[in-house]
Amino acid sequence: MIEGHGGNIFGLAEQLGCRPEEIVDMSSNINPLGALPGLIEHLGARLDLIRVLPEADGRSAARAVAALLGVAAERVLAGGGTTQFIYAACAALATRKALVVGPTYADYADGCRVCGIEPDFFLTRAEQAFALDSEQLATVLPGYDTVFLCNPNNPTGHLVDHQVLLDLCARHPRIRFIVDESYLPFAPADHSQSMSGCGLDNVVVLWSVSKIFGMPGLRAGFLVANEQVLDRFRRLMPPWCVNSLALEAVRFLGANQEAAATFIARTRAYLAEEGRLFRQRLRTDRLILYPSATSYVLIGLPADRTADIVCSALAAKRFLIRNCANFHGLGQGYVRIALKDAATNEAVVRPLRTAVGAED
Repeated sequence: MIEGHGGNIFGLAEQLGCRPEEIVDMSSNINPLGALPGLIEHLGARLDLIRVLPEADGRSAARAVAALLGVAAERVLAGGGTTQFIYAACAALATRKALVVGPTYADYADGCRVCGIEPDFFLTRAEQAFALDSEQLATVLPGYDTVFLCNPNNPTGHLVDHQVLLDLCARHPRIRFIVDESYLPFAPADHSQSMSGCGLDNVVVLWSVSKIFGMPGLRAGFLVANEQVLDRFRRLMPPWCVNSLALEAVRFLGANQEAAATFIARTRAYLAEEGRLFRQRLRTDRLILYPSATSYVLIGLPADRTADIVCSALAAKRFLIRNCANFHGLGQGYVRIALKDAATNEAVVRPLRTAVGAED
């Protein structure tokens, strides 16, 4: 298991000698609007569900997500977060040679290593704002049987156009593309088309309710693929891998599809405006703010500042931001900040500018 995921407010609180609630967590990419309205109250009224075992296979949650995505329920498998599928992927797909498109979430590579496979990396470049050159990627694909790709990508925020990705996968039918769409619901509506309904047998989609609906602690994630691929993953899944409250939360989403769609639309509008204001307030030649289609911003630091230095300075002010040093292909020159409520987004600007030596 890697060290250095976002959201470790407990470790920072212990280090600083303060309470976790005193820390403003801008390292974890969760919907700044919170959970879907009504969800917490719904779960609060059903806490007695923990007295009995949940469904062994999470089938009702899979049906609810299938309805949300507009795909057949037979193409969806429920798990204890998308992480469970990431770590099972190489075994389920009998992977021999894997490629990770990065810089990206470190668990893809760690999931390969658990199965004894050392993955190769195809790294996008800062000079191109970390945009993916699909034609260049296509030239290195021969010889690989599994490709991990996060879209929109974490931590860069870059979104590969749906048609570009569709064409790439279609041109390489013998390669399994594992497309992690955990942050796709945050993308603007006209760029948020999922690969879950693409009809290609070599595409495996990871879909999360944790980020967009503000419920990461419940650990519910989903895999969308053809039935043969689902069967291969299903054999590796332990029974009861989705707990009772997570199942109930996802069923709530499925029963309130209109409210969920409205909530996603409101989130996108909020992020568009707050992202604009945040970039405007933070504008300085001491920082590079990379384009992002989602709820977080990757920030390039000046040469005389490291991520360790900047994160420590912000931590002293009780702001936790993401140190990107453990993202392969980034290192100490980058941090990531997830947008929160308007007051918090404004409050972090001054200490961040001070930490990098920017003039006010």
